[in-house]
Amino acid sequence: MNQNPKDWKTYDEFAYGIDTNRLPATEALTGSSYKIGFDDGRTLTLAFANGKVRWSEGEDGDTDKAEVIEVAPKTYFVEIVFASRPKEAETLILNTETRRVLSICSVVRDLKESVGEPQVAQIFRPGIIEGGAASGPAPHETRDLIGLRAHFTYSPNHVYEHTYLSSGRYAWQCLVGVQRGHGDVDLTTTYKFDDNLYVFTFREFKIAVASTFLYNFNDMRSTGKFLGITGDGRIQNSPAGAFIHKASMTYYLPGQEPV
Repeated sequence: MNQNPKDWKTYDEFAYGIDTNRLPATEALTGSSYKIGFDDGRTLTLAFANGKVRWSEGEDGDTDKAEVIEVAPKTYFVEIVFASRPKEAETLILNTETRRVLSICSVVRDLKESVGEPQVAQIFRPGIIEGGAASGPAPHETRDLIGLRAHFTYSPNHVYEHTYLSSGRYAWQCLVGVQRGHGDVDLTTTYKFDDNLYVFTFREFKIAVASTFLYNFNDMRSTGKFLGITGDGRIQNSPAGAFIHKASMTYYLPGQEPV
């Protein structure tokens, strides 16, 4: 039974235009190929060409649409949309210089598989680009954002406030836009990718949608995507991007920090 308020907006209603302030795509990886080894033993090979990527994973492989955005020097946000697997999408954050990689796979599950949980799940895999030694810190889960309150301007009609509550939850509210006055607390996972670069993800309870964003606090830009189910039941993978404004920071006494 749907317990949402009667005026609660669907995924496609709030997502329209939310990519207005997104960074542009780049062809910087066109013609290049990479073999990525992940910490859990998975191996993924990528070859980029003309807005697409030829990928292979064991005996599985295909050529699919891929968007590449340079979100920091030598650091790329790569979004792969699988034509044969519409309920899945993979986001890769990769640095071609340090050879560090983080994969975030978002999966729309059947309702019976997600009772009591957000319907869209996410799988996280750190890894490295093979063929050389990795440098710099390995991507790892972090508590660095806890206590931060920040505003995200995705477009003149999309302004949201985030408050990072704990290692696993954040609160959001819409300040400008069709969701104005709406807000909730949802599940999150945050990775530190490099200095001032964070991968922030969340999974909503009220509607079937999950998101992956790269925060660049050097440039105060956010680049990301949403994967979810629209009001008429379609699977949709939507780009998004925002300017970030840090509003305040809460500090906790020793022994009283959130989980």
